Amino acid sequence: MSRRVIIVTAVHAPSARFLPEAYKSLCEQRLPDGWEWHWVVQEDGRTDEVLPYLPDDVRVTFRQGRPGGPGVARTIALAHADGEYVRILDADDQLAPGALARDLAVLEADRTIGWATSRALDLLPDGSTVGFPGDPDEGPVERGAVLDHWKANGFRAQVHPATLFVRRGLLLALGGWMALPASEDTGLLLALNAVSRGWFSAEVGLLYRKWEGQATGQASHVDPVEREARMAVVEARARALAEVDWRYPPA
Repeated sequence: MSRRVIIVTAVHAPSARFLPEAYKSLCEQRLPDGWEWHWVVQEDGRTDEVLPYLPDDVRVTFRQGRPGGPGVARTIALAHADGEYVRILDADDQLAPGALARDLAVLEADRTIGWATSRALDLLPDGSTVGFPGDPDEGPVERGAVLDHWKANGFRAQVHPATLFVRRGLLLALGGWMALPASEDTGLLLALNAVSRGWFSAEVGLLYRKWEGQATGQASHVDPVEREARMAVVEARARALAEVDWRYPPA
């Protein structure tokens, strides 16, 4: 029986039109012998606007549910995540060639690494790409390093949460994504880093689409009152986990 990497995608109607490109990037991935991927697409809501963009492929599972935001959609999708690893792929993004195999190789080789991230490039509407300044060197990300950088740099992590590849058991132990209207993926990343070493790959792992309808481009995302509250909860959770001193792997 093949071992599985589960690709989890939350989608709502406005972003559904990008799903064929996400699927194409998945089909171009090459995994080692004995491994396969399975794509779990969870609609944040119940409409007729998403399914037409999905392929007829036994490797794809589509589910719907009442609206609750991307964090809720991703977490409920874990009900169908029957593999050892989970990789996030937002509906409007694309995996870079080789991304799955590189992350898989790191976690299979070192049981002390709980999660991996990789370099991301912004994918602009004209098809061009732009890199992020300040990427760390390739290698381990020690416990607490993401929180320290995030706190010192205006709540911006040095690794991108949309590139997350994580052990399923560790993801479940932390409860999935945070129950926040936004920054739920950053909250998970900081929680993971509070309890486990991670890894950063300097090779590009994701094309992060910039478009007018994305959630992070809306005015509500930068509302100062809400943003301050989100950041406070994200930080408090990470610090509480560090103080409890529960860690992966267990001593």
